[in-house]
Amino acid sequence: MWTVIYIAPTAKIADRIKTKLSEEGFLVQVRPISLTKNQFEILVPEGELEEVQEVLNSILHR
Repeated sequence: MWTVIYIAPTAKIADRIKTKLSEEGFLVQVRPISLTKNQFEILVPEGELEEVQEVLNSILHR
């Protein structure tokens, strides 16, 4: 099952996060929330949630 770990405010930020997480070996999906808000959900498999959160924190705080 896929779990939302972050909502990115732009496509550029969503792509950057997806790329960095993929480089770390995680499976990642990005899907738009709505066309009018231009926000994107970042999803990962539920089993990888804790590991991904640690990596995501380091990505967001650079």
